[in-house]
Parts: sequence; structure tokens; C-alpha cells
Amino acid sequence: MLKGINPLLSADVLHLLASMGHGDDVAVVDANHPAEAIARSTTSGKLIRLPGVGMGEFITALLTVFPLDGYVPDPVRCMEPVPGDDPHPDVQTEIASVLEQSSETAPLTPVERFAFYEAGKNAFGVIQLGDARPYGCFLFRKGVLSPD
Repeated sequence: MLKGINPLLSADVLHLLASMGHGDDVAVVDANHPAEAIARSTTSGKLIRLPGVGMGEFITALLTVFPLDGYVPDPVRCMEPVPGDDPHPDVQTEIASVLEQSSETAPLTPVERFAFYEAGKNAFGVIQLGDARPYGCFLFRKGVLSPD
């Protein structure tokens, strides 16, 4: 246990996040995502599974230690729902709210489903949660810390 670190941020998660550089993406995905296959293609080749963890609670914890990239218009991307599915999945509404309440505010930018899978392959690593709600798939681009 570390003081001031949310316990959802396991040693494996913290190592992955600390190993990333500015401009690297981390994929945080739901239980339905083909995470094993996608993770093999990432920079680190790492898949971290947190099976009992919900998306909102994890993203809230993530944003306490993870600076979003302020130099791009879309530091947080989500999987766009397929036509005919709910265009505003509740998991995405929840994460938009988490982002609004965070010091790391950013809009969610939708990415077409198969383009999202390809972008995920270019991520640094993948964190798969136990949240089974559809369209709970996100890419977070790492920013820089100021010297102060």
C-alpha cells in the first residue's frame, strides 16, 4: 500500500503508466473487448486485467496520477457506437462526467469501432476492466508534467 495512491492503481498499472512517455496512449477497455489480441500488438505487449473493477471508479483513480496530453484536440477517445445501437451509452456518459469533474478535463472523441481496434494496437498497453457495459473502451493520451 502506498499513501495517497488509490488502491485500484496496482503496481502493474503504476508501472505501465510510469513507463509511458508523452504522446503514448493507454487503452482502458471493457470486459467484452478483444484485449488479449490487441495487447500483443502494443508497444509494451502488456495486458493488465482488473476483473472486479468498474470503469468510472478506475478512470477516477487513473486521472489522479495521469496527465492528459494538452497538445492534441482529442486526448481521450472512445469507441463510437455502431449505427442502430444506443448513440449515448451510459458508460460513456459516466466517463464524460468523470472527466468534467477532474482537473484533467477533456471531451470524449468518438472513433469508429474498427479504427478504435487499430488505434488500440498502437497504444503502449491495455488495461481491461470487469465492466461489461458495451462501448466502455477508451484511449487516454499521456501528457507532460510541468516542472513546478
